[in-house]
Amino acid sequence: MALFSDLELAKSSSPDYTNLIYKGCARQQFSDPSGLYSQSLSAMFGSLVSQSTKTRFYKTTTGTTSQTTITGLFQCRGDLSNNDCYNCVSRLPVLSGKLCGKTIAARVQLSGCYLLYEVAGFAQISGMEMLFKTCGKNNIAGTGFEERRDTAFGVMQNGVVSGHGFYATTYESVSVLGQCEGDVGDSDCSGCIKNALEKAQVECGSSISAQIYLHKCFIAYSYYPNGVPRSSSSYHSSGSSGSSSSSGTTGKTVAIIVGGTAGVGFLVICLLFVKNLMKKKYDDY
Repeated sequence: MALFSDLELAKSSSPDYTNLIYKGCARQQFSDPSGLYSQSLSAMFGSLVSQSTKTRFYKTTTGTTSQTTITGLFQCRGDLSNNDCYNCVSRLPVLSGKLCGKTIAARVQLSGCYLLYEVAGFAQISGMEMLFKTCGKNNIAGTGFEERRDTAFGVMQNGVVSGHGFYATTYESVSVLGQCEGDVGDSDCSGCIKNALEKAQVECGSSISAQIYLHKCFIAYSYYPNGVPRSSSSYHSSGSSGSSSSSGTTGKTVAIIVGGTAGVGFLVICLLFVKNLMKKKYDDY
């Protein structure tokens, strides 16, 4: 945390995947009289954005000399489509410039994706380092919430291993999501998520919702006492990185079939009504 000048939460009225969550900017600006740093940074940004149409995680290094070598990566939330991932990542280069300027390292986290870059030799931090947290203002104690939440946490911790780095689900009105950086192995991912979950329990207590961002993983949860509303932005259930569960697809298919059947039934009822009306009219004559 000390490596960054500030970590800032952006307030937004819409739960969109492009909302700014926080930014981390290195204190040191890069001296660039020749423009080589700017060229390397621009090339790296271009590579990251182009890859975001194909994958949800990508890491690359650009630069021709040790002084201009920059390592950068992006990651999208595992439940975003390729198109949504691209729309999210394509905003990050401009945001990085506006929020941090030409710093030697920066991290910009949106709701659905994040970007991280750093020059060669930049001091490294632990993958368990907490970068940002936010706890819901409302607290729910003594209602069985904490037991439900902790059970959901256990399900998620197991899920990120089987999902190879991403898992989201809802358990008894508690929506949970966990994701690790794309190059983190399953065992280290489980450890990182466990650490984040423990921090959520300690830092946020009985808060109705929370987001905990560590250097190599993050978790989020929301509790809906009256049941998860259909219009809510609860996380898409998933058993693997970036793919929705088959049950979710099946649910959509069933909804389409039921909706189509209902439409046909309604049409038949309308035709019978018109037929009876016409018959009555002719009987009156």
